Amino acid sequence: MKVPVLIALFACLPLATMACSGSADAAETLTLTGSSTVAPLAGELAARFEAQHPGVRVDVQSGGSGRGIADARQGTADIGMASRALAADEADLDAHTVARDGIGLIVHASNALDALTTDEVRRIYLGEVTDWAELGGAAGPITVVHKAEGRATLEVFLAHMGLDNKAVDADVVAGENEQAVKTVAGTPGAIGYVSIGTAEVDIAAGVAIRTVALDGIAPTAAALADGSYTLARPLNFVTAGERSARVQAFLDFALAPAQHDLVRRESFLPAQ
Repeated sequence: MKVPVLIALFACLPLATMACSGSADAAETLTLTGSSTVAPLAGELAARFEAQHPGVRVDVQSGGSGRGIADARQGTADIGMASRALAADEADLDAHTVARDGIGLIVHASNALDALTTDEVRRIYLGEVTDWAELGGAAGPITVVHKAEGRATLEVFLAHMGLDNKAVDADVVAGENEQAVKTVAGTPGAIGYVSIGTAEVDIAAGVAIRTVALDGIAPTAAALADGSYTLARPLNFVTAGERSARVQAFLDFALAPAQHDLVRRESFLPAQ
């Protein structure tokens, strides 16, 4: 059994006017915490909302969907961010879908293998396949990049692949999407999985990764839109109990068609 390298799991992201401190007056501050997939979009929405609502500060912090759901439930955040649907035991919460996304497999840009089957991915993550030559690629060890507990990307990936997390044989465990991207981009033999939106934005920016088709379908926004790529999930804002006027105003703003340009900018699909 490999002993995976654990990459830092929590970050406060410098998006828009986001901050880890709570220096602004509570009556003028809206706090969002959770999914690192949703956080960049939330930051863009926050900046636009603040520009139209002088005196209101929106703080966005990542830390994973698990944190966002827990914070919303406990009242330590006004809105949680979760990159998955709510579970049956989360019926006390309300999900507000802001966008749709999927999870794509990524490899180093130098890796010529362009497709894998679900069974092959399962065997890689179980440690049954350890060299790319076994899958028809160039010879070289496979570095398995996995996601950390509390991350919705992990939960959706495991459920789709039919994997038990305890059985996964990982070399590296990453928290944020960008940590997984950075690891794969810096490791020619690596494979990982991240938000399709994150992957498309990073590839367009010249990051040394490429996506791999799953069961013959490339992980693209177009394939998500027509339903052919099934490793998909909603991106949600999550609230608990009665919502304040300030929270409702932000949700109404964020979910409006007028913000779809920001959703598409992050390579997501609008929810409506």
